[in-house]
Amino acid sequence: METRETYQDEVDLNANDSCLSRLRNNNLWRKESVLEPHATPIKKNSPLIGAARGRLMLPAALGCVFFQGCANSPGAPPPPEVPPPPPRLRWGLALGGGAARGLAHVGVIEVLERAGLIPDLVVGTSAGSLVGALWASGMDAASLRRVALSFDQSALGDWAFSTRALLKGQALADFVNRHVENRPIEKFPRRFAATAVDLWSGQLMIFDKGNAGLAVRASAAVPGVFQPVQVAGREYVDGGLASPVPVRTARGMGAQRVLAVDISAKPLFQSTQSLGELLMQTITIMGEHLGSQELREADLTLRPQVTQRSAIDFSTRPEAIAEGEKAMAAELANWRKLIGRG
Repeated sequence: METRETYQDEVDLNANDSCLSRLRNNNLWRKESVLEPHATPIKKNSPLIGAARGRLMLPAALGCVFFQGCANSPGAPPPPEVPPPPPRLRWGLALGGGAARGLAHVGVIEVLERAGLIPDLVVGTSAGSLVGALWASGMDAASLRRVALSFDQSALGDWAFSTRALLKGQALADFVNRHVENRPIEKFPRRFAATAVDLWSGQLMIFDKGNAGLAVRASAAVPGVFQPVQVAGREYVDGGLASPVPVRTARGMGAQRVLAVDISAKPLFQSTQSLGELLMQTITIMGEHLGSQELREADLTLRPQVTQRSAIDFSTRPEAIAEGEKAMAAELANWRKLIGRG
């Protein structure tokens, strides 16, 4: 008969080679005689097996307790649980109004795009609707910057010669439709909406389908500056009259987190010498009171340092864009955590 270090059916004693190796080295393993492989096997429930098992298991168990390296030792700590990744949250970008100060939105978008943080939806008011529509149409941030730096604002000044407003606003609508290749809003690759106010009811309206240029024109129709825009028999004016930064609209469209960009001017020390300046100051005062409460509902609000710039000053475009970049870069890590991308 051959001497081996195991029984044919004793699978549980072979579970850990490293443990058995230590037992051998410390004389806690005893050799037992077993049958040759081709002999008649002992039945599993045989008293012989039970007796042999008892003689072998006692020293083996003592050895496993003594040597903490046994993988099956009761004292071994369980492997650490890997926490599941945080859920991906739907988030929206709410771009406020502010005319020429809206160039700061371009800088915010550039930082977001470089970081790979693309919102699930974009909502804009007035100048925010213009920048938001161009980006949501599929234009990348680099192209958006080129348009912002090169467009001629005087080309948007189609005089109305009307008792209701200085400008028509049709040139603005044509500018938008040309850059979005005349696609309706619902054909944009990114979900988009512009806000405007029903002039007859005062109700805030959301344009999330149809003619993009017309939606932006309505959203930016500052009373007295641009003519009210007629859509389906109703007249609409600047969305900033009811919602300067459209945080609630973004929430209503399904955003679980909202990043708001406030570029509104503060009423202090603004010039009111011309008709246009007087109208803008009036809207600024109203927007200051309206916007403060809605902005509290945003998860994060950016305030690029453009609030003291004139709404009609397009001479410092690169500086305005840079202020948007700085504001977003300073809060980028915080925003990643808020949306579960940290």
